[in-house]
Amino acid sequence: MEEFIKWLEYIEDTRQQSKVRYTVQEVVLIVFCSTLSRVENWEDRAVWAEYYLDYLRAYLPYENGVPSHDTMQRVMGMIATEYFQQAYNKWIEAFERGEGINLRKIVCIDGKTMRGNKQNESKPNHIITAWSKEGGYSLGQKTVEEKSNEITAIPQLLDVLHIKGSVITIDAMGTQTAIAEKIREKRCHYVLAVKENQRSLYENISLYLEDGKHLKKIIEKGNHKKTVNKNHGMADVREYYQTTSISWLSGKEKWKGIKSIGMVVRTFHGVTERRYYISSLPCNIEEFASAIRGHWSVEAMHWQLDVTFKEDANHTLDKTAAANMNIIRKWCLSMLKHVPFYKPNLSMRQKMFLISLDPAKHLDYVMSL
Repeated sequence: MEEFIKWLEYIEDTRQQSKVRYTVQEVVLIVFCSTLSRVENWEDRAVWAEYYLDYLRAYLPYENGVPSHDTMQRVMGMIATEYFQQAYNKWIEAFERGEGINLRKIVCIDGKTMRGNKQNESKPNHIITAWSKEGGYSLGQKTVEEKSNEITAIPQLLDVLHIKGSVITIDAMGTQTAIAEKIREKRCHYVLAVKENQRSLYENISLYLEDGKHLKKIIEKGNHKKTVNKNHGMADVREYYQTTSISWLSGKEKWKGIKSIGMVVRTFHGVTERRYYISSLPCNIEEFASAIRGHWSVEAMHWQLDVTFKEDANHTLDKTAAANMNIIRKWCLSMLKHVPFYKPNLSMRQKMFLISLDPAKHLDYVMSL
């Protein structure tokens, strides 16, 4: 816990110090610990903190007792999101050193709307996250007001990330020439989904990759991979195809660094669907398939925020406080992902349930990772 509190020192307190009764670290520690203990709203956080005040005082003074739920929410709304992300990043750096390996290989970028943050005519936060598939943590995020703003926000997010050598995956919204160029400027590779928003590109690639003669050549060159997995008791079959034969592709010069195109054919429950991609990767079907399958990790993270942490049901209306809570939930999720409890294969919800039974016993262990 002492190590974790050190990361909180990177969160700068911009309030007038003569009027401060509760430090930023005291407030954030309550919010963080209560979140890991399955507490979902501000009123319950205050009750939780009162009950576990002796435990909290083992690490921070809390000379004025426990802040009210209004005070906690107000303080969380006064902290610049950049400071929260900086503290999270420092924790990531320490975690990576402890693992002794490079975890930043596939970086998945996707956006999620915080639906509970909407009030009257104001739009809810839409948060774009760069998620490390191997590490299971957020490398950075950018808050915008609408999903359509992802196109301009993604290059801004890429600018602040240290991701040299990574493979960046983005869904069709981010398949833009400017984004491809920014990724290459960052000395990274990309695998970008192609849909009807790039109509000409989509039609050209789909026609080419649906031609049996072309698929036969791809298979003969070894640029094909088939996987069969069980999904809810049903066979989930995926076939991956990749080719660097793109001299015919109209407009390819607009996509900086493009070297290949590809397709995934998925058959599940009697339904077949095809998805298409452009990439700066040369032909390596294992790497190509890994990047495409890896993108599910950011979607799974968004699912966890909703299902495990009930993010969409949370009605924190202050935009900054809501964005900071989003970082805290991701931080908690990263910890829970790596913590080995007494029994393997426990879900995130089950781990949080165990923590809630005895926070004083489990929190030090979880937050020491």
